[in-house]
Amino acid sequence: MNLTHLSPAEGSTRRPKQRGRGRASGSGKTSGRGQKGQTARSGRGPRLGLEGGQMPLIRRLPKRGFINAYKTYFRIVNIGQLNRFKEGTAVSPKELEEVGLIRRKNLPVKVLGGGELKKLLQVTAHRYSGKAREAIEKLGGKAILIGTENAPSVH
Repeated sequence: MNLTHLSPAEGSTRRPKQRGRGRASGSGKTSGRGQKGQTARSGRGPRLGLEGGQMPLIRRLPKRGFINAYKTYFRIVNIGQLNRFKEGTAVSPKELEEVGLIRRKNLPVKVLGGGELKKLLQVTAHRYSGKAREAIEKLGGKAILIGTENAPSVH
């Protein structure tokens, strides 16, 4: 089966209304657009959300919360998850993506201290928590920092 064999369920589709075909058709002359005005003309109608003189819904509803435009978002990995790599492996964001620990390629990686690291690894990431760096170096591994000066802030 492929997309060319698909069809809508029986009774789920209707033919479009035929407009402007005489008064007897029920939608002749003005074709269901009424008399004159912006919506009777061809082209784009009033902008989205316009309610004439009434206060628009988007302005009537209360506003909540705040989004910080300057916050840097990270892809998070806990040190306990790094145990899946072999002893002495160099672990970088590329390797983490390949094994499925992180997604969203455009964000920097931060290693946190959740779990327990049992293997000596050379980890390369953009940031480390104090506990994570300590755990990696305690076993004789290295916590290498990638520069974050050009890291994007995505929200």
